[in-house]
Amino acid sequence: MRSTATIVSTGTDYAHRIEVGGHLLTADEPRPLGGQDAGPAPFDLYLASLAACTAITLRMYARKKGWELGELRARLTLSRDADDKLHVHRELWASGTLDDAQWQRLLDVAARTPVTKAMREGAVITSTRGT
Repeated sequence: MRSTATIVSTGTDYAHRIEVGGHLLTADEPRPLGGQDAGPAPFDLYLASLAACTAITLRMYARKKGWELGELRARLTLSRDADDKLHVHRELWASGTLDDAQWQRLLDVAARTPVTKAMREGAVITSTRGT
């Protein structure tokens, strides 16, 4: 797997244009932090990434099993504890009729989505000066 994201400043405080996967996004900070709230803040994008991976992975899994999820919804909440460690809580709902065993399996799958694993395990991140 290889992905590339590029980001360019807009000249408006903290707002930046992001291009990733052929899609354009804007990231910014909220007004209380000096931004213009022109787009999600970085940690909002972090949560959105996990939410998207969760929903897509669960939909793929349910389709493979022949389960009807119906409308799938998730709410993710990011917080920090007293030691400043990040915590993400994920709540899931589906309008389809699923029994307790199916829900337990979906929760197990959610705990192992690709983005969940990457966030838990971390990544090697390097930086260089562009030429």
